Amino acid sequence: MAKSSVDDAELRRACEAAIEDPKEKVITSIRVAKSHGLWGKSVKLGRHMAKPRVLALTINSQGQRKSAFLRALKYTTGGVLEPAKVYKLRHLSKVEVITNDPSGCTFTLGFDNLRSQSVAPPQWTMRNIDDRNRLLVSILNMSKDLLGHLPKVVGIDVVELSLWAKANAPPVSTQKSPQGGAPVASAVTEPEMKVAVEKELVSQAEEEDIEALLGTYVTGNGEAEEFSERLKRELQALEAANVHAILESEPMIEQVLQGLDTAMSCVEDMDEWLGIFNVKLRHMREDIESIETRNNSLEMQSVNNKALIEELDKLVERLRVPSEYAACLTGGSFDEARMIQNVEACEWLTGALRGLEVPYLDPAYANMRAIKEKRAELEKLKSTFVRRASEFLRNYFASLVDFMISDKSYFSQRGQLKRPDHADLRYKCRTYARLLQHLKSLDKNCLGSLRKAYCSSLNLLLRREAREFANELRASTKASRNPTVWLEGSSGSGQNVNAADTSTVSEAYAKMLTIFIPLLVDESSFFAHFMCFEVPTLVPPGGIVNGNKTGYDDDGNDDDLGIMDIDENDSKPGKNSVELAALNESLQDLLDGIQEDFYAVVDWAYKIDPLRCISMHGITERYLSGQKADAAGFVRLLLGDLESRISVQFSRFVDEACHQIERNERNVRQMGVLSYIPRFATLATRMEQYIQGQSRDLVDQAYTKFVSIMFATLEKIAQTDSKYADMFLLENYAAFQNSLYDLANVVPTLAKFYHQASEAYEQACTRHINTIILVQFERLFQFFKRIEDLMFTVAPEEIPFQLGLSKMDLRKVLKTSLSGVDKSIAAMYKKLQKNLTSEELLPSLWDKCKKEFLDKYENFVQLVAKIYPTETMPSVAEMRDLLASM
Repeated sequence: MAKSSVDDAELRRACEAAIEDPKEKVITSIRVAKSHGLWGKSVKLGRHMAKPRVLALTINSQGQRKSAFLRALKYTTGGVLEPAKVYKLRHLSKVEVITNDPSGCTFTLGFDNLRSQSVAPPQWTMRNIDDRNRLLVSILNMSKDLLGHLPKVVGIDVVELSLWAKANAPPVSTQKSPQGGAPVASAVTEPEMKVAVEKELVSQAEEEDIEALLGTYVTGNGEAEEFSERLKRELQALEAANVHAILESEPMIEQVLQGLDTAMSCVEDMDEWLGIFNVKLRHMREDIESIETRNNSLEMQSVNNKALIEELDKLVERLRVPSEYAACLTGGSFDEARMIQNVEACEWLTGALRGLEVPYLDPAYANMRAIKEKRAELEKLKSTFVRRASEFLRNYFASLVDFMISDKSYFSQRGQLKRPDHADLRYKCRTYARLLQHLKSLDKNCLGSLRKAYCSSLNLLLRREAREFANELRASTKASRNPTVWLEGSSGSGQNVNAADTSTVSEAYAKMLTIFIPLLVDESSFFAHFMCFEVPTLVPPGGIVNGNKTGYDDDGNDDDLGIMDIDENDSKPGKNSVELAALNESLQDLLDGIQEDFYAVVDWAYKIDPLRCISMHGITERYLSGQKADAAGFVRLLLGDLESRISVQFSRFVDEACHQIERNERNVRQMGVLSYIPRFATLATRMEQYIQGQSRDLVDQAYTKFVSIMFATLEKIAQTDSKYADMFLLENYAAFQNSLYDLANVVPTLAKFYHQASEAYEQACTRHINTIILVQFERLFQFFKRIEDLMFTVAPEEIPFQLGLSKMDLRKVLKTSLSGVDKSIAAMYKKLQKNLTSEELLPSLWDKCKKEFLDKYENFVQLVAKIYPTETMPSVAEMRDLLASM
């Protein structure tokens, strides 16, 4: 028989290495095959195929406590053992040897703590019976010694297993250590273990009892029939003995029966007495329940009566109208000293009306007659108070404004500009701010008439302040009026038309905006909060708008703070489009008409200096970009209208200037530089000085219109006299470039027109120079032109044989054109100088003329050398030297 794997010390060491726990000792390790198939049935390949495994029985010692484990280890691809599964031995409930396996080497282990009991446990197959018995004996011994119980064993006899263990118990041998040290135990046992695998499953005493029991049935009879007869005789003897014993115990049975009869009679008497007591107790219980019911009813009635009285007291108190509030609501005064009482009365009335509504009142009371009568009484009080308060406030607003209008010290006077001051007006209005809040909560519809009254009264004051301020502002501003005929052709080009300083005009306009735009924004904000519009705050109190503080009172008091704190509970986050529309409609009534005084300042500034429209446009854009709040809609509209009016006025100036440019067409004979060319440079220089903010587009549009008209007019005038057209154009385009050279370097729009003028100047120069050259050397270059035209259809060697192009003809042309070439060149110079009014252009024009003539002559020399190779004529170098000496 092959050596058992149990004796394989190398396998045990491999298992200990795989476990990697020094406290856990391997007791037994055996190679097995793991499978899930059933013997005698076909199985699928893959999962149910037998897989090599190693089962190791281990003990983990932690102090006095020992734990037993059954570990299953598998082989990796490199043949090294690694843990696969571990089972606690204390959960082992069943060991079953598979009977379908003829070899008897296959068994299963059942554990009571497996999660899925529906899955069949794996089957372990040993190499031989000895391996199987040795593993099972080790498991059973360890279970008995460490756990105190044995698992259920199925398919194998425990006695047979015990006998095998005794017969195959390995001797405990010792051996020298490799180093010659002390002897060590064999591979099967460990010195520190309390359990040995060779221990018997059945003790010696139990074995002797089994043998004695079996000996009583071993009688030496060889036949089973005799043994059966013997057993029958013994059975009959036992039955007879039992019957005799029963008969002997009859007197004792009779005594027991008599005792039972006596007990039965006592029980019956007791049952009768219990029935009587039960009836009496039932009657008593019914009486007690009746008494408790009557008592509970009386108690509930008492509690309900008490609660009803308390509720009626509260209701009566809610329905009572305090006399001091009734007097204040129906006939009290609205003086400032009485406002605290009026506000308290309003608060009480608001609370009383709210208290009679269903959410705050029990719905059961809503239809009571007393509630309806009291609600009608409170509604009458409300309507009376709202009517009285509204009438008072309308008269109060009118009286405040009338008082301020009648006092001239509030407004600007001759020699003194007066900044509008509404601090006292707002302080007096703020006294009634909380009253307006309560009026809104009592009757929202009453605010419409109050808002109209306030707007109507304050509009008179604002318009009077703006009119007086604008009049005095214009009267106190000293500025000389600039002529509007900026590009008039009749004026001399050297006239200085921008000598007058008109900066005070735009400063006056800026002062008008600085004073009144923040004032109007503040008035809009104050009105929105004072008149209880549910819109977001415009600007923080005392904030900065376009670099200007929004407050206007000199002592630094902030009149809007009281408005912000009137009733914090009424403030709503977000925007209310309906409220915002109503606010803008009211602001239209509040501020309408004040724009006329702003228009008057704009028109006045335009008459003094139209170019100041540029500065005013930039100032207006800067203020307009700062107005972002929705409630300042009218202020944004006002600034937008001012911007449009300024743009219209400036467009009017541009149109008049363009008309002045077009008037130059009427002069049929124009020579030299037109007057509007240098005047436009002066105008553009001043326009650039006036640009502020985002006014660049306005000026660029004016530049585009001016230059387009200028160039168009220039071309029309040039067409009136074709003889001098090119000279006229090049002088004017050159003058345009010279006058705008500095500005074109910094203004992109003017740079574009500068390049356009430069191209037109070059084209005019080329045409004028070619005309002069052709006048002096007409025969020479006509001959060249004829040859050049024939080159497309005739071979070069055949051209000398053409009519008029022979060598003799060439010699005549050269003699005629070049015999006095120095005089002809001098004539060209005089011709170029004759009609030129701008002497500074002559050197550059003469250089262009010499270069153009030399290029033409060089082309002619090359053509003659190609077609008339034997003919001689002055070389290009000689002609260049001649031109250089001229």
